[in-house]
Amino acid sequence: MKLDDSVHGATRAQVKLRPADLVMQPKRLGAFHASRLSFVRCLVRRMVRERWRITCEQIDIDPGNVGEARYRIVTPVAVYTFLAFAHNILPEQRTDRAIAEQWDYTFVLCEGEVDTVSLERLRSAVPHQDDARYRTSELVFSRANKSVRLFDKVLDSLSHGRQPLAHWFDDVGYLIRTTAVFANGKFGLADYARLCERDGLSSPFQAQMLVVYLIRQFSLDLVEHLARKRSPDSAVALETGLRRYIGVGNATGLGMTLFLVNHPQVVSNWVSAREEAIGRVVARRSACPSRVQRFHRLLQRTIVHVQRWRSDDAGQRKRIHSLDKELQALNRLCFPSNAPHRLKRHYPWRYVVEYAASHFGLETQELLNSLILEPYPELVDDLECDSLIDETSSLDVTMRLSELKDLIESAYAWALGIDYEQTKHCHYFWYRSRQKVEPRIGVRGKDPGDDRELVVGIGREVARLHDGLCAMNKADLAQTIPWLLLRYPCYRATVLRIHSLRQVPYAEVQANLLDASFRPVDLLRFKLSILGTIKYDPKSTLWLRITLLQGAPVAGELLDDSVDLDDWFCPIFEG
Repeated sequence: MKLDDSVHGATRAQVKLRPADLVMQPKRLGAFHASRLSFVRCLVRRMVRERWRITCEQIDIDPGNVGEARYRIVTPVAVYTFLAFAHNILPEQRTDRAIAEQWDYTFVLCEGEVDTVSLERLRSAVPHQDDARYRTSELVFSRANKSVRLFDKVLDSLSHGRQPLAHWFDDVGYLIRTTAVFANGKFGLADYARLCERDGLSSPFQAQMLVVYLIRQFSLDLVEHLARKRSPDSAVALETGLRRYIGVGNATGLGMTLFLVNHPQVVSNWVSAREEAIGRVVARRSACPSRVQRFHRLLQRTIVHVQRWRSDDAGQRKRIHSLDKELQALNRLCFPSNAPHRLKRHYPWRYVVEYAASHFGLETQELLNSLILEPYPELVDDLECDSLIDETSSLDVTMRLSELKDLIESAYAWALGIDYEQTKHCHYFWYRSRQKVEPRIGVRGKDPGDDRELVVGIGREVARLHDGLCAMNKADLAQTIPWLLLRYPCYRATVLRIHSLRQVPYAEVQANLLDASFRPVDLLRFKLSILGTIKYDPKSTLWLRITLLQGAPVAGELLDDSVDLDDWFCPIFEG
């Protein structure tokens, strides 16, 4: 493939990344959208590139929703088995909350083949989910519930020989919605170090995203299977385009917020990759006609996609409405009717990005940043986060306390100047539920648990350290770090964090996560966008529902060389 000059025309020095104090604000992070660097996009590209074979070896589930299914996944270097167990539960037992103890479906992904003895053990263990214990040959377990009304409508339609209506999946983009996906050593599962030895699953969240992909495939196979059971003579299979348009849902709560605080190097790596990709495209001196044409086509598709985005949340509906208007304005700006397009200028992508930053809201700005990556796969796909991040903490024992004070004032200016003694600035506290070992948020002075508070308010901890340094005299500030820690060991974790993140630009969410105005849902959406989710539907400031894999190729298409299997950004379906 011959690349146009604009792809390789910029030097590294011309690729300027946005500053952390702009990017790492919760409101902006809460406007991020999926991109071609999102983990689920990376996984599907890999499956296509390496020609993974996914086959349903058994599906034996009765009309009462009891039974099991087995899938075999063959990669160039390994074989995996995916087991699905179906359960007939009462309507009142079906909930997205972590306290649930019953689910419509439970799942496990295993290394290699599963023998009869292991199958019997997993039949007993997997339905109990985190109340059971697993072995290191088991990689991921999960659970999900039906989107009951839509599932039944699709089942009824197929059993009567009719295709479901596409607009059904604009309102709800899935048949099944997961409520948790566990991996990385939880409850005896294979830990992350073991996953890193598995080629194909070593990149971040690839094992979890594979399970989500398989759950989506299971939902499609299941509804067709039940339609045939109900009406063997009249039932039809889902049309190919519609199968692709049906995704898988997810309900996500506070656990992801704690991850972002506890793994700052990982977060910075994710954001750095995205910002580097944006910077590379923005630095292009020109755009050839094929790139512009692809951008135009995707922009028009994105407008339709946004118009079909539904949410029950009034605030999100308002954001969607503004996004729709602004995308149409962007389309008119770049591609005026009866006139040449305006992307023939020098640095066309810088022009549109800067225009959006000046005229549009955060939702449009960040969707545009994802959109401009699509015409340049060979320019940005090498930035996939595919390596293990070194999260080792380090401490410069020679640094003087005056230097530490200067470092805080430079890197953590956002955390200083807040009176953390005021109730509104320490409104929330974070703790871990004893029952479900999950993070929770409480209101200080109202809810129990603040005596077991987790260190989530990094800004407050840094400000406390800074206050202590400001109270020292010149002689004390001339001392080194060990002198401080010997006298005040309570500062050890904070000092270690500050030192370890000196060269990690996007590590910290630059906001007080204890403040009454803080919305955890913004950080949930940020992490979900990195995973590759779309159609965010907040249910409160604490949790939301989303859709994954809508538009992605299904298992039977992974070996099809006749179509572009990576063209599913902001999917729509016109059938």
